[in-house]
Amino acid sequence: MKVFKYTLLCWLVLLGSCCFAAETNSPISAPLPNPLTMRNGTPVTSKEQWFHDRRPELKSMFQFFMYGSMPPNPGQTNFVVERVYKNFFDGKATKKEVTISFSSDTNSPKITLLVITPNHPPKKASQRLSGNIGTGSEQLIARAPHDARYPIFLGINFNGNDTLLTDTTTALPNGWVSKNRRGSVNHEANEKGRGSQVDMWAIEQTIDRGYAFASFYCGDVEPDDPNATTGIRTWLNLKNETGALAAWAWGVSRAVDYLVTDRNIDPKRIAVVGHSRLGKAALLAGAFDDRIALTIPLQAGCGGSAPSRGTIGESVKAITKEFPHWFNDEFKKYADQPEALPFDQNCLVAMCAPRPVLFAAAAEDTWANPAGQFEVLRAASPVFFFTGGEGLAAKQMPETNHLISSQLGYYIRPGKHSMTKDDWKFFLDYADKQMR
Repeated sequence: MKVFKYTLLCWLVLLGSCCFAAETNSPISAPLPNPLTMRNGTPVTSKEQWFHDRRPELKSMFQFFMYGSMPPNPGQTNFVVERVYKNFFDGKATKKEVTISFSSDTNSPKITLLVITPNHPPKKASQRLSGNIGTGSEQLIARAPHDARYPIFLGINFNGNDTLLTDTTTALPNGWVSKNRRGSVNHEANEKGRGSQVDMWAIEQTIDRGYAFASFYCGDVEPDDPNATTGIRTWLNLKNETGALAAWAWGVSRAVDYLVTDRNIDPKRIAVVGHSRLGKAALLAGAFDDRIALTIPLQAGCGGSAPSRGTIGESVKAITKEFPHWFNDEFKKYADQPEALPFDQNCLVAMCAPRPVLFAAAAEDTWANPAGQFEVLRAASPVFFFTGGEGLAAKQMPETNHLISSQLGYYIRPGKHSMTKDDWKFFLDYADKQMR
């Protein structure tokens, strides 16, 4: 039996090193590095070696070569529930806003976390309405004790919690906001932006499906501005060693710090979702924080779900020139030679194993290299098999609107670079299967 197990492990290592080479018309320019090979060339031959040696090595390399050092965990974290509305969505849910602070210093960043929980008893995972992956039979809502805990989607938003809802009670951002926020003047928020991104987030649909929802504004942690004078990087004097993506991922973990204390939330069923640049941060958070049960980077592209060795869409050279503050200075050195990086994004996905990851793409969003994203999942699969999971249950990209719901999941829909209610339908179907 021991000989058989060792042979199987060696076969998986060989599989990971040989089957993801670049081909003619390939979305990758060179083979993606094998996650199951240490940097010194030593193969990983046991789960213990993966978790004890290789995964920490990858964690260190991603910080050194790409994202910069993750800010340290705060010495103290305080949670204050500021506002509670128990009859939200016509009585279907309770909305509250929680201030997360890290210091008595009034200049330190503070996160305002929006948390919305259903008022109806939680449904059992096997009994949620599940659309594409359901059995087609009528499913009933299980009547659980009303103090039972809900699975939750945690999202990072671009322009403020108030843009996700049409009500007038949700607080506006206090600090810097992007010029892309509707109605913003001199990078300050105003009432004109309220509800401007309701259709992106489909919160009521999420509540109806039996999930809680939480979100925070990325600018609460770090402004998306290369010249930022506020944020966690400035406060901790980390601007020269930490990129904004790492700062936002750190913010995700601070939101999780609160959610695991909330008696209405199931701490073992926290899903994190982000779109575009915030999808990059969501994937980084999922790779680094084991408390995140499921990770969904939507159209995250280069620096996220697409390979650095990509031949389609955005390149390392383009992204580090246009958005230098997202990464550290080391990553810029690989602008013309991404093939020299000792890892690629398949290794970041592998760090999530065996926790599920769903990649989501759009057919017209070629800048994000949908085919390259699929190759990233294929090249991460050996680690999921290696750690007891199932990996990606497909060898070729699916047709549009077909969800691959395996532990490494994928779908591509018609349309452009955006987050839509249709995306949330896929998110919820996938979570119904994976977060039991």
